[in-house]
Amino acid sequence: MDSKTRIGFIGGGKMGGAIAGGLLSRGVAEASRIWVSDTAKDRLQELKDLYGIHTTTENQTVVKNADILILAVKPQVMGPVLKGLSGAVGRSKLVISIAAGIPIAFLEGHLGKGVRVIRTMPNTPALIGEGATALARGSHASEQDLETARQIFNAVGQTVIVPEEQLDAVTGLSGSGPAYVFIILEALSDGGVRMGLPRDTALVLAAQTLLGAAKLFLTGDKHPGQLKDMVTSPGGTTIAGIQALEEGGLRAAMIRAVEAATLRSQELGKAK
Repeated sequence: MDSKTRIGFIGGGKMGGAIAGGLLSRGVAEASRIWVSDTAKDRLQELKDLYGIHTTTENQTVVKNADILILAVKPQVMGPVLKGLSGAVGRSKLVISIAAGIPIAFLEGHLGKGVRVIRTMPNTPALIGEGATALARGSHASEQDLETARQIFNAVGQTVIVPEEQLDAVTGLSGSGPAYVFIILEALSDGGVRMGLPRDTALVLAAQTLLGAAKLFLTGDKHPGQLKDMVTSPGGTTIAGIQALEEGGLRAAMIRAVEAATLRSQELGKAK
């Protein structure tokens, strides 16, 4: 994909806007070649003012003006949206869905025979360019289509390729994961307050600690266990804290959280 590729967004909410902004800031696409449709006129005006992109309330207008269509609507309205697009999306267009729980078969079945589909699962840190997105290829999409989709989502974070059957687990881990981390952030801050730190100080220290630890792992080549051992001195403060975490069942609780969210994602997918 080059900067001349025309990209259309069906849905201009926070995630769609974040992806559009990432494409522009990274030079992946030109503003004159991005179209967004949405029912909210105020939101369309906001996107137009912010990025200088084309906006419309008509999905069909986006379809006519785009080589790549990104379906960025809520899962519960995907059916009616696809019905409105049926017959208008041919094999020449690549369709990328970011809707959680909507299977590729559902998308392909509503869009028509031979339509090239990529299903993705991004997460909310994409709003600041630090997203984690998993991508799965549909039955008619090529490896080049997958690489094109990956280029788009690399503009707002990091990407991985998975078979579709693993996307529910992705949803349980990285899709829902930011909420788990916010709970950990809040809990660390509470601990600091419990031991006498002001709330604002505790929050900054907790947040930067989580950020720094994640970057230390992502930019290095050490296993998390090795990094943990680097901080843990014999008989020191860290091992005392780790013992308290193990006694509190943190590890098991995190595993169970991913499992529960994965199972719920599977349930929602079966309802389609």
